Amino acid sequence: MKTTWRFIDTPMLNAKENMDIDKSLYEFNEPIFRLYSWKENSFTIGRFQKLEEIQDIIKFGTNYAKRMTGGGLLLHGFDISYTIIIPTHLLGKKNVKESYEYLCSFLINFYRKLGLHVEYAKDIIPDSLSKSFFCQDGFEAYDMIYEGKKLGGNAQRRTKNLIHQHGSIPLRSDKRDFAGHSLEEFDIKLSEVEAKKLLAQSFIETFEAVLITEKTNFSAKQ
Repeated sequence: MKTTWRFIDTPMLNAKENMDIDKSLYEFNEPIFRLYSWKENSFTIGRFQKLEEIQDIIKFGTNYAKRMTGGGLLLHGFDISYTIIIPTHLLGKKNVKESYEYLCSFLINFYRKLGLHVEYAKDIIPDSLSKSFFCQDGFEAYDMIYEGKKLGGNAQRRTKNLIHQHGSIPLRSDKRDFAGHSLEEFDIKLSEVEAKKLLAQSFIETFEAVLITEKTNFSAKQ
């Protein structure tokens, strides 16, 4: 059965603005799919991290925010991000791992449309799974792996009735430490607009979704 989703395509924002929107969406008990990009030299930290624990934090700049999800420091500004909000009842009897894999499946579709046969880290490098203080340094179960390189990660926050999942797709290479790998390394050059279009297409195909587009000047008070 097809599900109708609110689709929110926000313009390029700084870290705090992006994470404030994510927090506001968590108050809505309905299916939401959001795509967004970041102003350069931004970063987010996991909800359990503390800035004072990060050495030489000044080198990462002041454009930062804390995510609703766990994990380590993640650099932004060269990537596209997504957020999924979905009531748990729409996932039927899927357990936590099954729902995680299911929600990430549209990303598999996205990468394969680009000619990259990505796989989940858990399926090809199970012995290398490990958390890191920096997201791109570690390998977690549903990271996207191609030729041994991590091309994107995902994180969840759950309640009994709702799942909030978001993740990042690195489009371009970045020279900063801990930036990780990108599509550009594999001679794939996508603009933010092109990447958003392909991600939305992959989402629609994978989940048989009907997307109802919101205005780009989305506000939690709308």
